[in-house]
Amino acid sequence: MSERRLDMSSREPQDTDAVSGLEDSEFNWDEYLEETGTIATPHSSFKHVDLSLQNGFSSGMKLEVANKSDPETYWVASIIMTCGQLLLLRYDGYRDDRRADFWCDIMTADLHPIGWCGQNNKVLRPPEGIRDRYSDWGAFLVQTLSGASSAPAALLEGPHRGRNPLDLLAPGSLLELQDREWPLQAWLVVVEENTGGRLRLHYAGAEKRAEHRRWLFYLDPFLHPVGWARQQGHSLTPPAAVRGLKSESDWQEVLQGVLGKTEESAVPEQFFKDKPVIGTHSFSAGMKLEAVDPAAPFTISPATVTKVFNEKYFLVQIDDLRSEPLGASAFACHVSSGGIFPVQWCLKNGVPLTPPKGYPGQDFDWADYLKQCSSEAAPQHCFSVDLPDFGYTENMKLEAVNPLSPEEIHAATVTKVKGQHIWLRLEGSKKPVPECIVHVESMDIFPVSWCETNGYPLSHPRKPKVKKQRKIAVVQPEKQVAPRNTAHDGLRSQDYNSSESGLGNGKYCCPKIYFNHRCFSGPYLNKGRIAELPQCVGPGNCALVLKEVLTLLINAAYKPSRVLRELQLDEEARWQGYGETLKAKYKGKSYRATVEIVRTADQVPDFCRKTCIKLECCPNLFGPRMALERCSENCSGLTKTKYTAHYYGKKRSKRIGRPPGGHTNLEGGVKKPSKRRKRRKHFFVHKKKRSPASLDNTPAGSPQGSGEEEDLDEEESGSEDSGSEQQDELMEDSEVSEKKSRPSSPSQGDKRKRKSRAFSFSDDENKPPSPKELKSMVEDRLQLDSSPLDWSVADVVRFIKTTDCAPLARIFLDQEIDGQALLLLTLPTVQECMDLKLGPAIKLCHHIERVKLAFYQQYAN
Repeated sequence: MSERRLDMSSREPQDTDAVSGLEDSEFNWDEYLEETGTIATPHSSFKHVDLSLQNGFSSGMKLEVANKSDPETYWVASIIMTCGQLLLLRYDGYRDDRRADFWCDIMTADLHPIGWCGQNNKVLRPPEGIRDRYSDWGAFLVQTLSGASSAPAALLEGPHRGRNPLDLLAPGSLLELQDREWPLQAWLVVVEENTGGRLRLHYAGAEKRAEHRRWLFYLDPFLHPVGWARQQGHSLTPPAAVRGLKSESDWQEVLQGVLGKTEESAVPEQFFKDKPVIGTHSFSAGMKLEAVDPAAPFTISPATVTKVFNEKYFLVQIDDLRSEPLGASAFACHVSSGGIFPVQWCLKNGVPLTPPKGYPGQDFDWADYLKQCSSEAAPQHCFSVDLPDFGYTENMKLEAVNPLSPEEIHAATVTKVKGQHIWLRLEGSKKPVPECIVHVESMDIFPVSWCETNGYPLSHPRKPKVKKQRKIAVVQPEKQVAPRNTAHDGLRSQDYNSSESGLGNGKYCCPKIYFNHRCFSGPYLNKGRIAELPQCVGPGNCALVLKEVLTLLINAAYKPSRVLRELQLDEEARWQGYGETLKAKYKGKSYRATVEIVRTADQVPDFCRKTCIKLECCPNLFGPRMALERCSENCSGLTKTKYTAHYYGKKRSKRIGRPPGGHTNLEGGVKKPSKRRKRRKHFFVHKKKRSPASLDNTPAGSPQGSGEEEDLDEEESGSEDSGSEQQDELMEDSEVSEKKSRPSSPSQGDKRKRKSRAFSFSDDENKPPSPKELKSMVEDRLQLDSSPLDWSVADVVRFIKTTDCAPLARIFLDQEIDGQALLLLTLPTVQECMDLKLGPAIKLCHHIERVKLAFYQQYAN
């Protein structure tokens, strides 16, 4: 897990004209996507980026770990989860029992690769908790280690211990780069800069030649560790582009000098294990095909295989029929190379084919051309088969390298998708750039916000300067609050200016904010998503760092809109800092609210702690202090239910019995509607524009605005005019579901108690079950061996596995739902928090209701 730094002052874009007078920080991908009505390309479409985020360890790897009770002995453990330099481990022998799982820090824990104990005469002994489970532990080890993958020794021991693999590619590191025109030779390159795995390289011996610098992603198939050329029997020769700079003897001196530093600057071979494997091709010299010139990937032209180097590589040259071809483009390819197509591919896919330079006439015909050249077309089987759908569609947004200026990365739009290739329109370029043709597995394209995450300038679309001063004005139907908002905006602008001017001053510089993933995450935040957050954010300006932290927390919530509502600033609250507008997206809607953020570093610890309390999570979940071994609140030792009851006072009533109303239902127990008047807040939901017909049917008094924004408080007030919209926000507030239920009179409740009936049926059914249904429900009753109040997470999982909802047991395990939490689950909760469709949710709630019914009958009295 890498650190996310927001201080970008050390890197300035080379071309300020490209942003048309706007600062880089003013471009916001979320706002831009919202304004253009487009979506970002899914992160899963960028396999190379996903691989770059891995820490070298993966789930299922095994290693040898010191026993806690006896540090002189060790035992084999499996990696359950990785989180930066933290590993969640489970000793082999515990099987699926999660109770003994433990986190450890690679930098401080006593961890070793498989086989280390045998090499160092150390004792392998199972922990005390499982010592009696097997009689022959030797046979158990043979079985569990058979075919197992050991954790990389280089990342557990030595100078690379605990380091992110990408960090090993530090400036000065040495690699070997194959020649693009003659792949049987390579030359040493030196890393100048590493930006999220994208490397700026220069050829050894040509340091001062900026025009010969190369930008490559570290997983490029032509990039290798030092020693690769010798292993493959290839020669180390400078490429033709720089060979004339020195004599042959000078190049040999350079080679000897660089190889003498290999030990301290070489990158381990293990680092390149995720590189794509190059297969065997079946091309032969003279074959014709269609190809994109990598140097100018804007058109597709006829090309020829001019040379076959071996079973892996061949040379392709763009055809040029002029008597004196000028700079004919040739490039080495392999069977999986992008940009090469069979003859007639353009015709079949409706893509224009550019005739060769010097071709007479405009109408190009492949049959005539092959006859004219006395050549044959490359067979279809020579080309790689189509890849599975990568999720690209037209108008999706991403970030892409400018092929004419590789140091620039632009916001880009997918304009066309054909097979394995996409057409991209680069935005924000100073000079017009034609649409680029890019392979879907190209390592020159990145997901939205990749540049921001890695601190690299992004060339983004120009905006009219008038929009720079755009303010968000919020006017509610009942009362005019524009002066209040104006004051807020003015205060925000004033504080921003003072903060920016004092960035160099420690007063406004926020320290690193750590996410302590092992701490209790509370009822609003998803523990799995919290574990995927970066280890820390910052340091940097307080406003930027805290805004980024809160945005990450909102996106890590079960319901981002709910967390945003918890964080938003009350209208009557006193301002200690300044207001920042944050957004959340949920179920296709965009929510916006003003959140108070402190300005100075001395206010940060208290701000973080109070925010954690608002979200009912451990006060140390995030803040300027890293919780290393154990949280000071001891939150990891308590379940969710116990922690919430202990720290936030939500204790269950000591009296155990049926709830008022005599029975439960799938949306929560019957409760008298609250009379508390809600304070109106500036909290808006952006939705798609309604059709004129739907606008005509809007009830009188409903806020309409521009047709794109709607006040969420109208939905939360319990008004029945909102219809299906209120159903979408069913879990936004428990009062909504409570108001939809009809309260039962006391006499009806007493009757139900006397008849001992606690059957469950939906509020949508206003009649009791028929005798036939009643008989079925009686037959379906449970007999519990223990009270669900005492069930652990494992007990809940065990019960779910006995039902026809067994595939959902993993969700209960991941979200750590114990018996007390199980009894609180309702249909809306199951749908929202578990992301289930209505059918599976109803089936699961049926079993939960069976448990509730059995609990009331067996243990309520």
